[in-house]
Amino acid sequence: MDFSSANVSLWSPIIQIGIIAGLILLANVLRQKVPFIRGSLMPTAVLAGFLLLLIRSVGLLNVSTSFLEGITFHAIALGFIALSLRVPEKNANEGVLLAGKNGALIVSTYLVQGIVGLVFSIFLAYTFAPDIFKASGLLLPMAYGQGPGQANNVGSTYEALGMAGGRSFGLSLAAMGYLCACVVGVIYLTILSKRGKVARTNKAESVSGSVTVDTFQDHNEIPISESIDRFSIQAALVCLVYLVTYLLTLGIVKLLEAVAPGLASTVSTLLWGFNFIVGSLIATIVRSIMGKMRKAKIMVRQYQNNYLLSRISGVAFDFMIVAGIASIEITDLKGNVLPFVLMSVFGGVITFLYLKWVCRRLYPNYFYEGFMSMYGMLTGTISSGVLLLREIDPELKTPASNNLITGSSFGIAFGAPVLLIISFAPKSDTAVFISLGILAVYLAALLLFICKAKKKGN
Repeated sequence: MDFSSANVSLWSPIIQIGIIAGLILLANVLRQKVPFIRGSLMPTAVLAGFLLLLIRSVGLLNVSTSFLEGITFHAIALGFIALSLRVPEKNANEGVLLAGKNGALIVSTYLVQGIVGLVFSIFLAYTFAPDIFKASGLLLPMAYGQGPGQANNVGSTYEALGMAGGRSFGLSLAAMGYLCACVVGVIYLTILSKRGKVARTNKAESVSGSVTVDTFQDHNEIPISESIDRFSIQAALVCLVYLVTYLLTLGIVKLLEAVAPGLASTVSTLLWGFNFIVGSLIATIVRSIMGKMRKAKIMVRQYQNNYLLSRISGVAFDFMIVAGIASIEITDLKGNVLPFVLMSVFGGVITFLYLKWVCRRLYPNYFYEGFMSMYGMLTGTISSGVLLLREIDPELKTPASNNLITGSSFGIAFGAPVLLIISFAPKSDTAVFISLGILAVYLAALLLFICKAKKKGN
């Protein structure tokens, strides 16, 4: 085998990963040293993504778009698998009703964003842009609500179904979502601070917390390093679950192709596009099996380490964000400029107003903390939600940060119908209108649950 630089397939992935890593480090330095950037609260990975996008656009570096797409696709699955493998805390079942309401709030925001997006895409289809892909509005909740990973997956799916530049359209919306989270969030916090509603922290950077033995190691875990390093075990578990995810998805697709070829063409795209959900479910099952094996004394030690699994997910999501933003093809937006502007602006405004209205009712004792964290997450990602939250709750003393986690878990169950709508809407013009109606009805049902559901006995 040729190990020299002439072997492009050997060295190209390493070079491109090195470029991404270097830009993450550069972005981190800029965020620490440049007051304007630090004050904007823009996550380091987002800044690195924009830097790489700029460098690619002007032709300074040749980073493969397909390679960036691959990182985005795989990283979202690996990140969610790592999160799903974590052992739940002992008090995880407390406040189930609030956790359910958090999940309903998150998914109801997706629905609001989906309705806004579809209203604009349908309106434009019958007025100024007759060639627009009518279901394109559903990319708004994927981009704002779920971030670049899902925007990439669904955008690529819609592009395959006939939407010109669908993937870049979705990723561009996701990038605008980050700007909404950071710019609008910071401006609003500044206004609240001047009015004396909240007190912003004066710390240049909020500390995430010390890593203690209790944080790093649960009872009866495997040793940190014996015959194999503990981190290697975590990485092996994540990779093994992802392999099972691939094999299971492949098996289902092959079975459907043999039994129902017509259905296979639709379901196959959905399964591969949402492979992170399949991976999360498999990881949850694996976690449950390992827990039962420990209780039955078949397995003596706990193999998962929550701290290290969280770090794996953090690395995966950081690389996903950088690659997702950097892989945007600006030229693909030529025919989608008007819908992009309308959805970006009104998506951010409606999301802000809707969350402000609901959070005031759902979090009366810590409204601003609950609202800002949810707004940051539902226009960017959970990291931008935490960044905004730490400006007014640096020690994370309110339940707001925990709401993001518990809500995301319940959101997977509440969000399942949304994924079905996303795959159904592009089938025909009638399907788009039916999807809009279903979104409205489901939104009403979730709002009823959020506002009316109470604990038994109350």
